Amino acid sequence: MARRLISELPPQTQVDQVFLATHKQLRPNRNGQLYLQVDLADKSGMITGRLWNASDADFAAFEDGDYVRVEGHTQLYSGSTQIIIAAIERADPGTVDEREFRVLTEADLDRLFAELRGLLAGLRPPLDGLVAAIVDDTDLMTALARTPAGVKHHHAYAGGLLDHVVNLLRLADLVAPLYPDMDRDLLLVGVLVHDIGKTVELESEKGFSYTDAGQLLGHVLLGLEIVDAKIRAIEAATGRPFDAETGIRVKHMIASHHGAYEFGAPKLPMTLEAVALHHLDHLDAKMAGTIQLLRNEASIEGGWTQFQQSVGRKFFRGRSP
Repeated sequence: MARRLISELPPQTQVDQVFLATHKQLRPNRNGQLYLQVDLADKSGMITGRLWNASDADFAAFEDGDYVRVEGHTQLYSGSTQIIIAAIERADPGTVDEREFRVLTEADLDRLFAELRGLLAGLRPPLDGLVAAIVDDTDLMTALARTPAGVKHHHAYAGGLLDHVVNLLRLADLVAPLYPDMDRDLLLVGVLVHDIGKTVELESEKGFSYTDAGQLLGHVLLGLEIVDAKIRAIEAATGRPFDAETGIRVKHMIASHHGAYEFGAPKLPMTLEAVALHHLDHLDAKMAGTIQLLRNEASIEGGWTQFQQSVGRKFFRGRSP
């Protein structure tokens, strides 16, 4: 059977091929019987697989981050395609073409890093020093290159966080000149650091899941810790205090970028730059998530997607070929 991308899998079709297992769980159903749920990915997107009447041995048969061979069939459930698994086993990595699973190649990552550095060049002090402390941190940038921006909802692939940040830098660079009262340099730094805590929050070396620190603290608090540590390191290296108001404004953008208390923001946006960051971040996340949804349902017939419970609507893809 020829391999098909996840975005090409229609409902009610047999599946026998390799996927990347990104997150597995052994869960009880309403009757207390266990089933295995696993997020399966390739370069086109992600799909949920479920193995009914699973055992501890089924759960232990592979690890997050492994390539797995899956046999089963697809079906629609709550507006999304899923795979009902008949059999799942670890695949030999030597038989896998990793290009089928990488959204971003090494060349893509190099290009994104070059663009990031270019967009952040020429900032005024002390913001330039803060940027240098971050982008010259090899370990931090390595983590940025492998971390997703989210586990499921947007940019859920290795390097997705870098992709998200660079796209936000592009948006901020375009929007800032339209509002002369807004501080472009400050907004760009806010974009760079707003999700930097996700490099610690998310486990990205083997699958995509939350670390202990991620679950206990979350990326907002972790991001504040990272930026505060960089500021203290700059002060120690220069022997001079970092401008207090600048530091607070940068941290405020991290603390408020979710925009509302109910979405996990400890503070509401209270500066022009924080307001802009929140809305640009929301725009990029929603657009990326909707684009992925449309791609994942490319094989559904008709001009509309299935009803999406998570957002309470269907989406019109158009009826043109």
